[in-house]
Amino acid sequence: MLDPHELYQLSDDLPDLGQPVLIQALTGFVDAGNATRLAREQLLSSLEARPIATFDVDQLFDYRSRRPVMTFVEDHWEHYDAPELALHVLHDDDETPFLLLTGPEPDLQWERFTAAVAGLAARLDVRLTVGLNSIPMAVPHTRPTGVTAHATRPELIAGYEPWLQRVQVPGSVGHLLEFRLGEQGRDALGFAAHVPHYVAQAEYPAAAEMLLSSVSRSTGLLLPHDGLRAAAEVVRVEIDRQVAQTDDAAQLVQALEEQYDAFARGRGEKNLLAAETGPLPTADELGAELERFLAEQTRPNDTPGS
Repeated sequence: MLDPHELYQLSDDLPDLGQPVLIQALTGFVDAGNATRLAREQLLSSLEARPIATFDVDQLFDYRSRRPVMTFVEDHWEHYDAPELALHVLHDDDETPFLLLTGPEPDLQWERFTAAVAGLAARLDVRLTVGLNSIPMAVPHTRPTGVTAHATRPELIAGYEPWLQRVQVPGSVGHLLEFRLGEQGRDALGFAAHVPHYVAQAEYPAAAEMLLSSVSRSTGLLLPHDGLRAAAEVVRVEIDRQVAQTDDAAQLVQALEEQYDAFARGRGEKNLLAAETGPLPTADELGAELERFLAEQTRPNDTPGS
């Protein structure tokens, strides 16, 4: 492996950080509902951010796979939207400093990149690394947003119930970073917000709010998310309106509600908004309804997220 330290440039003027939390919010393979992006933008727009480390993107980015945007005006190129990978320092609403890693997930040199981030975390005396993610799930938008928590030590996510048992999924740099930090005996955890699969391609602020709330709960950071809460209410009303216009969509959401409530009851939870329901649909019936619904949502004349 090439020297990980040569992959980034660290500022000579580092602020006093104490033992900060590092939040990893890279743009990755899966970002259902754009929740990770929305959470990242909420932090960067609400809090003053200062970059203290920048990575050599040319060594990490596959330009032909994800071509950056260029702007052409009449007879010349006016702008190039260059990809950037950077580590920022921010302060929460209580003026506590924390770190935020932003940018595109590297296409290349994963091991070198994770070694570089782990080295930065050690050098900056990071006490905890937290990764953000969002995944499409067969859950209804009419129920509280769920989250899957994972960590290098179970004590870091005490109080979170597992949603999954054993699965194999495509890897990501963020998850590899958590895995490698765990091998080094360092504390790291991650949250994956659950986004209803039928709105996974649209913006779903409720999932972004859940991510930031989960980070606050696990770290003690006071992160701003009021704007996300207001946006989530607007999106909820719009989804309700669209679902009410289609019988198949309404039936799908109802089936998901029944499935969700049965699962919640099995975990000893009680949903006060849930009504008494009849027998649950079979997996084949639910799958058929889902296929029909998704087919309608991908027609050329449909609006995004409808």
